[in-house]
This record gives sequence, structure tokens and C-alpha cells, in this order.
Amino acid sequence: MRKEKVGFLGHNTLVLQVSGLFKMQTASEIISMTKGDMLLIRKNQLAEITKIPLENEDYQTIVICLEDSFLGQIALEEQIEINNTYSGSQNVLIPTNEFLRGFFQSVMPYVRNSEGKIAKALGMLKVKEAVYLLINTLPELKDFLFDFSEPHKVDLEKFMLSNFHYNISVEKFAQLTGRSLASFKRDFQRTFGMAPRQWLQERRLNEARHLIETKNKKPSAIYLDLGFETLSHFSHSFKKRFGKAPTGISSI
Repeated sequence: MRKEKVGFLGHNTLVLQVSGLFKMQTASEIISMTKGDMLLIRKNQLAEITKIPLENEDYQTIVICLEDSFLGQIALEEQIEINNTYSGSQNVLIPTNEFLRGFFQSVMPYVRNSEGKIAKALGMLKVKEAVYLLINTLPELKDFLFDFSEPHKVDLEKFMLSNFHYNISVEKFAQLTGRSLASFKRDFQRTFGMAPRQWLQERRLNEARHLIETKNKKPSAIYLDLGFETLSHFSHSFKKRFGKAPTGISSI
């Protein structure tokens, strides 16, 4: 099993599961995919992805990034007008059909020959084909794909309490909550009574102590999940905060 902390998903992304088990966890849901499944992931999200090879089956996923600049070009070419800000599901499992199954098979050669210039050029045509097939399969995805509005201002306290463990910059947290950096810092100080970096450090360390004391978790098993890049950094910060190394904390 291989777990990857994917802090910030900045673009709409189509995931094609070739083999193995794919799991994605956000603050509000857990999604799983196996061979043949397709998932459209909404931009501007925080998520944790787990990749699990299955018995007699290697793990393989095809990831197609649908950047706003590319989608904007399609919208201009096709004169697509978007009148509504998208408010549906943030992650959509795509129901399979004959066209999508054919697309799935046709994209494999481009993945195997991704270094060639011809493969790259033709690959962009396949990405455009994917967009058209998605809209044909689920017409409501037009709002999903072609919503170029800025993220709306979300409940700061609720968002931070749900996502504090992601190792991303304060600037990204500001973007995800629909605020400028200056506005984010002002709202944060008003909500939590301290600066964002100080609060994030204390919140993560308090959560670590809770997990060690009440869940009998080992420091080496939790430091990455709480946004610390190295075990040594986590241990040093923990000792500075609580006066003891995390290994010196007894479970209840």
C-alpha cells in the first residue's frame, strides 16, 4: 500500500483506474475505485490518496489534468456559455458506456509512449475528446468543467478544523477559503485569536498528543498525516511544546 499526501488539487482532474485500488479521502467523503472506474475530481480541493495493488494485479492509474486555460479554449471554440456557478458534488464517479470504454482503451498507447512529441500532440486531442465525452455522458458536467469563478468565501473555522492536517502553505489555505492573503490573516486572527502558522502548529501538536495518549498511535505513524514533513521536525516541535518527546508520552 502506498499513501500519498496530496495537499492541493488545483485543477479539475479525470482519473482512469487501470488496475489496483484507488482511494481518495477529503474532509467530507471517501471514494474508492477499481479496474475500469472513472472519477472526475473538482478543482481547489484538499485530499489524501491511497494506492493499493491488488492480488496478481499491479497498480496503474491514468491521470488527465484539465486546466482552466485548456477548458477556456474549448469554451471559446464551442461558444459554450456558463450562466451558473457550479454547486453540485465535488467528485463525480462517471458511469461507463460504450464510448467511454473505447476512449479508455484508446488512451493507453499515449500513456506508454508519453515521451514522443507526436504522442504528446495527439495526446492533447485525446484530452479534448475526454471533455466532449464527459459532457455527452453527463450534460450537467458542463457547469462543473466550465465554471471559472473564484472560490466563494467559506466558513473559516469549519474549514480549518476539518483541514488543518494538510501540509500546504498559508497562501493556499487563503485561496481555498476564497480570501486574499491579507483578508485570510485578518479573519483568522478574529476567529482563532492567533496567527495562522501558530494555530496550525498548536492544533497539529495537540492532535498528535491526543492520538498518542488515547489511541496508542506511534509518532512514526502519524507525523505525516498531521502535516509534518519529517519525524525529527515533529519530535523537536512536540518536545518544545509539551516538554517531552512524543515517545515519552504514555497512553491512557
